[in-house]
Amino acid sequence: MNWTPERISDALSRVLPRVTQPARYIGGEWNSIRKDWDQARSRVALAFPDIYELGMSNLGLAILYDILNRRSDVLAERVYAPWVDMQAEMRRLDLPPFSLESRHALSQFDILAISLPYEQLYTNVLSLLDLAGIPLHSSARRVDHPLILAGGSAMINPEPMWPFLDACFLGEGEEAIIEILDCHAQWRDEGRVGGRVELLRRLARIEGVYIPSFYESRYDASGALASTQPRAEFADVAPAEVMKRIVAVMPPPVTDFIVPYIDTVHNRAAIEIQRGCTRGCRFCQAGMIFRPVRERPVDEVLAAVDRMAAATGFEEISFLSLSSSDYSSIQALVDGVVERHGAKKLSISLPSLRIESFSVALMEKLEKGRRRSGFTFAPEAASDRLRDVINKPIATDLMLQTAHEVYSRGWTTIKMYFMIGHPTQTLADVEAIARLGQQVLQIGRQHIGGKAKVHVSVSTLVPKPQTPFQWARMEDEATLRQHQDHLRTRLRQPGMHLSLNAPRETAMEAFLSRGDRKLAEVIERAWRLGARFDAWSEQFKWDAWQQAFAEAGLDMDWYARRQRPLEEPLPWDHLSVGVKKDFMIAEYLHSLQGAVVDDCRDHCFSCGIITQFKDERRQAQTELGGDGGWGCPTFGRGAERQPVSPVPVPLYFSDEMSPGQMGQFAERVPQRQRMLALREP
Repeated sequence: MNWTPERISDALSRVLPRVTQPARYIGGEWNSIRKDWDQARSRVALAFPDIYELGMSNLGLAILYDILNRRSDVLAERVYAPWVDMQAEMRRLDLPPFSLESRHALSQFDILAISLPYEQLYTNVLSLLDLAGIPLHSSARRVDHPLILAGGSAMINPEPMWPFLDACFLGEGEEAIIEILDCHAQWRDEGRVGGRVELLRRLARIEGVYIPSFYESRYDASGALASTQPRAEFADVAPAEVMKRIVAVMPPPVTDFIVPYIDTVHNRAAIEIQRGCTRGCRFCQAGMIFRPVRERPVDEVLAAVDRMAAATGFEEISFLSLSSSDYSSIQALVDGVVERHGAKKLSISLPSLRIESFSVALMEKLEKGRRRSGFTFAPEAASDRLRDVINKPIATDLMLQTAHEVYSRGWTTIKMYFMIGHPTQTLADVEAIARLGQQVLQIGRQHIGGKAKVHVSVSTLVPKPQTPFQWARMEDEATLRQHQDHLRTRLRQPGMHLSLNAPRETAMEAFLSRGDRKLAEVIERAWRLGARFDAWSEQFKWDAWQQAFAEAGLDMDWYARRQRPLEEPLPWDHLSVGVKKDFMIAEYLHSLQGAVVDDCRDHCFSCGIITQFKDERRQAQTELGGDGGWGCPTFGRGAERQPVSPVPVPLYFSDEMSPGQMGQFAERVPQRQRMLALREP
């Protein structure tokens, strides 16, 4: 059947009464953009392969929606994964996925741009393609099929999804999406000369674009990966190493957010106050792949808040950053927001604050006169030794002191985020989580009695690509369950809430994020066996994944849990985020010594970013003046800049792990001492 928007609307009138949350599928929300289909030169479907309530809270998709629809010749519309009941109805009627704005079928768009922030969405991508009647494999698509483009953090290692994607994008897409669009439009206007291969050849020349089919992986006799290199016939356009793309200066923020009819995960507007992080936590993929740090000017943030409040009616706006306390003008920003909106009902959330009294003072100013519920700590490890291993040196005494300040100022709940499974972790480190949680709860009771609550959330380390821990093993399931049982026993008491993740769901995340091209067969087979919505515990089908691995003759734990030798080729070695592999090796070895390295805003250790993106560095200084809002050393004679070393130089070594080893200091010291000195009264 030729599914026109009119026919899709007619089918929806019969289907929607039969499914949960029908508002997921109707569109027409405030600030959504509806353009003339026939007048658009390029038509893009922006897809988030999970339900509407999650996808509507994805800032990356909102940014692309805003940028593309600013172009008069471009039409960008949204699509989300239909829930299982809706998928059943769609298959019963052969109804394809459709955009919310105009209700055109996905197959009618020029480009299907898929946001993949995490690996558990992979099987949903296959469901979207299959429902749309688009061949799963890139090699089977015709010239009139949409270009299937994927980006997002999961695409740092796209190899397990390689046959299903025409193109992948590495890095920040605000500028590149326009180049990709124009490249596609020119190829189409020229009569699609050379077929899809010619289109992909042209796209491969765009910085940050990776064409998986132009590369081949070779394996040694044991079955381990030997290399991934451009195929000979594409070596003229496919680089041996694909470098990520960044923007030199953060583009203007989205302000006119779409306002949904139903509750979403985050019922709020959001603005990035800075991108990237310089703290150097060794487990943190975002901290590595979003380098360099770039700050948005305070005046731009304040003007955006004014517009967001007026254009959306949201009562909450979130200032997003990987480390909000490190935003150099955070005090001025908070003062400005309070001055403009303090008397109104507008609530400002400031996540990712450091554990220190300065953060408490900031939040107190923002929440003055409002109900105070929760304050978040994210130490990630509970012993000083293990925090040295992960390069997050927050002293336990400082955490307890900050807990006193939080509870004494009226907050009733402290949320604490930890991980288990870090390299060198022992049961004693797990016990330290329980002990620290109990100490914090006791402090709360000293100040507010039985009202005090502590929420302890414990996830499991997945050693992610492009981090210093990418070589580390993931803890075995039996040990993880033992550690979780220990925490359940120790933290079973009034006022304490413990949340844990499921070890097998974590294992799936691990083998997908660390896998090579052989896993494509596993993903497709698991999907055909019923794997869908793998991030949802009630939908997760472990048996399907086990069967898929068995049929492929592959070992799940070999991908998920194995320690990787430093010399072993990694599936993502031909894809670069700008951070040198030698730097990450040095940091991995430092973790095994308990060596703490300073924040690179105070001491640059030549990770590779400033060398790779020197032109963008100069551009930022030219456009914004001064340091250009970057955390990297400033260019120019006489410019004030932090010290620069060719390799990481530890601040100190853990006495427990490396007795006698001397860093810059003999004792434990915090990161960013220069910043802390500036904040002292």
